[in-house]
Amino acid sequence: MKIDEYFASRKGIGVLSTADAGGKVNAAVYGRPHFMDGDTIAFIAADRLTHANLQTNPSAVYLFQEEGSHSGKRLYLTKTGEEKDSPLIDEIRRRKSEGAAGREKKESRFLIYFKIDRILPLIGEG
Repeated sequence: MKIDEYFASRKGIGVLSTADAGGKVNAAVYGRPHFMDGDTIAFIAADRLTHANLQTNPSAVYLFQEEGSHSGKRLYLTKTGEEKDSPLIDEIRRRKSEGAAGREKKESRFLIYFKIDRILPLIGEG
């Protein structure tokens, strides 16, 4: 099964982990990745610690645990680019909260692109 098919057919919780240039680690809850093409995925991020870390260290790990299970995936990632306040964000966003489309843009959003370097199961080395 292709990785995009895996995520399309699973529910669960995801965590994106990043580190700054000095190695200080951060982890934040994120939804499933958006598959752009081939081995390129994207996440939508606010201008917070995850985004700041990726400015100095392009490496990240996305951990996904399937709902009601200990199964899941670990995606080892390298940032390849980003777009600030991209119109594509509203097109690909899965959760459409009330007022999101009409809200004032108080905070910038980033569409951050990653190359998938390695995929491992959630538990074990695979």
